[in-house]
Amino acid sequence: MSEFIDYVFKRSETLNKIDNSLYKKYDVKNGLRNEDGTGVLVGLTRISDVVGYKKENGKKIDTAGKLYYRGVKVSDLINGHNPKNRFLFEEACFLILFGYLPNKDELEAFKKELANRYELPINYLNVRLLSFPMQNMMNKLQQEVLMLYTYDQNPDDVTPEGTLDKGLDLIAKIPQIVCYSYRSKVHYFDNESLFIHPIRTDFSIAENILQMLRIDQQFTPTEASVLDMCLVLHADHGGGNNSTFTNVVMSSTGTDIYSCFAGAIGSLKGPKHGGANLAVAKQMKLVINEIGLQATDEQILEIIRRILDKDFNDKTGLVYGIGHAVYTLSDPRCQILSQKCRELAIEKGRVNEYEFYHRFENIAIQEIKDRKGINVCANIDFYSGLVYDMLGIPKDLYTLLFVIGRSVGWVAHNIENKLYSGKIIRPAGKYVGDNKKYVKLEDR
Repeated sequence: MSEFIDYVFKRSETLNKIDNSLYKKYDVKNGLRNEDGTGVLVGLTRISDVVGYKKENGKKIDTAGKLYYRGVKVSDLINGHNPKNRFLFEEACFLILFGYLPNKDELEAFKKELANRYELPINYLNVRLLSFPMQNMMNKLQQEVLMLYTYDQNPDDVTPEGTLDKGLDLIAKIPQIVCYSYRSKVHYFDNESLFIHPIRTDFSIAENILQMLRIDQQFTPTEASVLDMCLVLHADHGGGNNSTFTNVVMSSTGTDIYSCFAGAIGSLKGPKHGGANLAVAKQMKLVINEIGLQATDEQILEIIRRILDKDFNDKTGLVYGIGHAVYTLSDPRCQILSQKCRELAIEKGRVNEYEFYHRFENIAIQEIKDRKGINVCANIDFYSGLVYDMLGIPKDLYTLLFVIGRSVGWVAHNIENKLYSGKIIRPAGKYVGDNKKYVKLEDR
């Protein structure tokens, strides 16, 4: 930034400052949050429900967390799943998109429908993914999603049926784009060997991700099952999460689904949303380097206090992975993932690391409650980074896996808004500046 721009920007900060007290004065919901921290209701949905508290006589009461997909509790969906069927993500996609659990024939037909859409456009791999590598994978995916617009014969068909057709294509193709873009990136920028494994139509999305990323294409049943579970847990999280809301806001203007997805991916990139798993991974690496896996509970408590006192990690005072905007006593996704993480840790010989995380979680929750008098819980990001690391997933792809899982939720909410709302989302903002008279240039 030039000295001139730096000067006028600093001057503008002083002239245009908004006093935080004005939010309360004009009853403006800062961050679309109510005074008690709950979210402002901005829409209706029958796709998923996120429950972390209840209201009694106008008072917020903390409760154990629950997540529902189309009225089905996600924990029931997972616990009721037959392990012999192995993979659940495709079944969750059907449920989220169409509103009911498929029978065997419907599920098999849906899986074949997705598999038939795996294939990328002719020459897309050579022309797009191998010829234009980028350092940042989230930005690369935004670029590629927008590029798919040019391969669509009718890209601006925004009817519910057209959106579903294009949405299924995106759900099926994004995993391949992510894996191939990563292999291209590390070849060009990190001098690693370039290998491209064809996607397999007889594999689930979770299996294909693992075989496309690994040079030997090998993985264990536990690895594939755990990754599949991660995708299920990320598939949707209500209409109010930032990336889904971004997608719906954009869709309400009548724009194409490719633009909506690009906007949602940009939202998910942020460290306060999908990028949080990277923040947790960085935090825990620093903590373990500082005190070691064999640290006592007292040592863990001391370093948590340092984090809260802005004396460790990035000095923001935030313990990443602890706390959530909705969940209070527990995050059901985190509870499920914690158990799967333990199973994977046993297979990988990393139980000590998992147990350290578990102790850190419990001690951090108690310390925050002692300090602030509020109930907090570990969220899904606390364990997801450790799970991905044990699966050998590169850090570049942590948030990309979130995109792969959440794509189905974006499609479902996009369609639901088209069908049952149809209005452009246009909230109001309160002007709090002064009115000024125009002064001619020669008189300034």
